[in-house]
Amino acid sequence: MNPFDFINIGWLDVLDVVLVAILLYYVYKLVKGTVAINIFIGIALLFIIFKITLGLGLKMFSGILGGLLGVGAVGLMIVFQQEIRKFLLMIGSANFTNKRNFIKQLRFLKSEIHTDTDVDSIVKACYKLAETKTGALLVIERANNLDFVKNSGDRIHAEVNIPILESIFYKNSPLHDGAIIIKDNFITSSRIVLPVSNKKIPKRFGLRHKAAVGITERTDALCLVVSEETGKISYLKDGEFILFNNESDLIERIRLDLS
Repeated sequence: MNPFDFINIGWLDVLDVVLVAILLYYVYKLVKGTVAINIFIGIALLFIIFKITLGLGLKMFSGILGGLLGVGAVGLMIVFQQEIRKFLLMIGSANFTNKRNFIKQLRFLKSEIHTDTDVDSIVKACYKLAETKTGALLVIERANNLDFVKNSGDRIHAEVNIPILESIFYKNSPLHDGAIIIKDNFITSSRIVLPVSNKKIPKRFGLRHKAAVGITERTDALCLVVSEETGKISYLKDGEFILFNNESDLIERIRLDLS
């Protein structure tokens, strides 16, 4: 007699386990590298303990844990609001009629995103603009689709290089107002109006910086801002200012964030 005869596992059970494993894996990849990862691990451990106590018949203890997990659903919405917002934005802006484009938007779930973006030219152009205190706002599109803001400006198709970036933001250029969007080493749009953040930032930062915070809060885009007042360069990601030491350090940080 087989001692494991009491275990009745069907193909639906296997599928259920596989789907849950995939879901947990991608949620982990989504929050990896953020402070949310510790909260995610804590919730996962709490859920496992809850299931164990439920299986052992510890009704009072499992009842308390079940209540905590139930109330914690609201807390999760607050803690993971940025991740949920980015996921819903990706789903909402996805073009389901084009399978290739939709799959491309799921790149933020992968461990590696290969890019040919000429980061060196982008950063060097920013430093050249900074020398003359020429204001600039550059948005580097990643996984999240930015079509919802591209419609506010002019569509263009120009390969990234230092002269074209300098000419766009030249003070007498008709394209210098607003932001430009860079995707796959091509400038796809100019004169873009970005959503301005309501977050309080130091008064020394202007409207360009608020717009950079706004778009990086709502999407996974990266932003570079050249201040017209001070000539200083700011790098933003996830609605936060990222510190860097010099030009080469900035290049490496952007490359790392694009990889």
